[in-house]
Amino acid sequence: MFSLLKTEWLKLKNYKTFWILSLLYIFCIFAINYIAHFFIGKILTEKVAKGMAEMVIGVSPFGFPDVWKTVSYMSSFLNILPGFLIILLTTNEYSYKTHRQNIIDGWSRKQFIRQKIILCEIFAIISTIVTAITALGFGLLSDKAFTWGGFKYIGYFFIQALSYNLFALLLAVLIKRGGLAFGVYFLYTAVLETLFSNILSHYSTNAGRYLPLEASDNLIPPPVLENVQKTFTTIPDYQLLFFASLIYLIIFQVIIRWKFLKSDL
Repeated sequence: MFSLLKTEWLKLKNYKTFWILSLLYIFCIFAINYIAHFFIGKILTEKVAKGMAEMVIGVSPFGFPDVWKTVSYMSSFLNILPGFLIILLTTNEYSYKTHRQNIIDGWSRKQFIRQKIILCEIFAIISTIVTAITALGFGLLSDKAFTWGGFKYIGYFFIQALSYNLFALLLAVLIKRGGLAFGVYFLYTAVLETLFSNILSHYSTNAGRYLPLEASDNLIPPPVLENVQKTFTTIPDYQLLFFASLIYLIIFQVIIRWKFLKSDL
């Protein structure tokens, strides 16, 4: 396995696009949380609106223990970015025939596709570590005592990040063309799944929350307006969402392996 990862690293270490997108993603995690922290802080310091704001937003969404959930939720909006990088790296293998060369050089198909799945897992782990460090930083800057309470949302973030990464890899393996895979990935994650979710939920309460990416998305509820949301919507079964997310992760991997092992190189 380490030899496979070493080969993957040799492909990436001098690839400027990889480093630019990776550093941009890490910066955006901090930036989106800083912006939210700044505006929420402004709202909570306004004397006229303070009482209503605390009821709706909470007293300290960027203090312990709520900071784990808040930062996980805000960072989740950026999970689409590593997916684009995975599509780029995978479709480049098809475009430049490097996947074929690797197999000619002695790799098996199983080794090659396993390497790509491991890459998705590594990206998800790095995303989770950056999110956890960001949450810890904001939490320590608050006046709240440190606590691990709510840290489970960091774990939910990992599941969510891995779901997006594997879905991106699935599209790359199915479509093989970068431009088309990018378009389908963006259209589905940004528009279609939300549309399908709303349609399903219209006919069956909460049914739309169990679509492939919606299931992991709903593991982290929005910290802002959460109290209001509980009043007007039915609270989903989080245990069911968790197991549904795990099942989708398995399904993604099974289809990815099956497609790559059966398709022509």
